[in-house]
Amino acid sequence: VQWSEPWLIGLLAFHAFCFLLTLITIKFYKFQIAHFLFMIVLVYCAEYINEMAAMNWRLFSMYQYFDSNGMFISLVFSTPLLLNTMIIVIVWVYRTLATMTELKSLKQKRSTNKEKGKKAK
Repeated sequence: VQWSEPWLIGLLAFHAFCFLLTLITIKFYKFQIAHFLFMIVLVYCAEYINEMAAMNWRLFSMYQYFDSNGMFISLVFSTPLLLNTMIIVIVWVYRTLATMTELKSLKQKRSTNKEKGKKAK
């Protein structure tokens, strides 16, 4: 792989941007959902992108990287996007667990306060 080709440098920059966006949007839930869905749609369209790139590779590349199995596009395009989506899912699971833990502790405090109120009467 000739990593100095402009389109590969652009692809690496795109993945770096997506990763930064993943980290930045951790605090912005709605924007993170949109970012997540955008990346999932891109992974879904990878087969079509591979077909188009295989037909037109001479326009932007020195070598034919796009095989019929889609191995190259899976490795350099889909895998980084899927890693970003995995990070987002892990953050969502962590938030859900934290919320459930907080809810459980609030429920215990409430029941403790009710018991203290009954004993005081």
